[in-house]
This record gives sequence, C-alpha cells and structure tokens, in this order.
Amino acid sequence: MELRPFDPANYLETEEDILFYLEAAMEGNDPKHIAAALGNIARSKGMSEIARKTGLGRQALYKSLSEDGNPTLETLVAVLSVLGLELTVQKRAA
Repeated sequence: MELRPFDPANYLETEEDILFYLEAAMEGNDPKHIAAALGNIARSKGMSEIARKTGLGRQALYKSLSEDGNPTLETLVAVLSVLGLELTVQKRAA
C-alpha cells in the first residue's frame, strides 16, 4: 500500500465542494487558514490559469495563497472573481 499526503485540491471538483470548503475555512477567522484554503481551491482549478486570468504571477499566487502567505485584498478579490465568487459581509449570529 502506498500512502500519499492528503491534498484537498484533489477533492474540490464541484462548485458546491468549493463553496462548502471555503465557508468552513472562513468559520475559524484564521487568515492563514483562509489563504491556504483559497490556494487549495486555486490549485484545484489550475494555478497557471488563475494567474493568467488575474494578471498575477503564478509564483506570487503560490506564495500568497499558502499557510505562510498574506494575500492583499486586491489578490483575494481577483482570485475570488476568477472563481466566480465574491466577498460579502453579514452580521454574526448572536
């Protein structure tokens, strides 16, 4: 039996998968976790394609959308837009 490290990008196949995954990542309010989750989503769609569509460098995206990354709001909005998503704000439940 061959074991390989778990890679969430291999399991993000549908739009619903992506939405649930990103919503779960955002629940913790941990910017590093959110950046890494968005990076996993971008890899599932093809980082080169995301880079081309956003006009951002592929290596810069890999770096900023990692557990150690710190994407700018501009990067975040650009990647979400390419994925067909947008940021929204809502009041927290009491």
